[in-house]
Amino acid sequence: MRDGQYKVVVNDEEQYSIWFADRPVPEGWRESGFEGAKQSCLDHIEQVWTDMRPRSLREALREG
Repeated sequence: MRDGQYKVVVNDEEQYSIWFADRPVPEGWRESGFEGAKQSCLDHIEQVWTDMRPRSLREALREG
């Protein structure tokens, strides 16, 4: 692993996190396509994850 390289991962609830670039993504998560230094990944998440509620909650509120 290049020092300090991470990837942005997302789960089925559309929640974001970072993961070590040289490790397999944990079960239940998938790569989002963004990779870089830790702070760059965190900045990316801040830009794209605008609604912190889990997807299932957002859908339930829309339906209810």
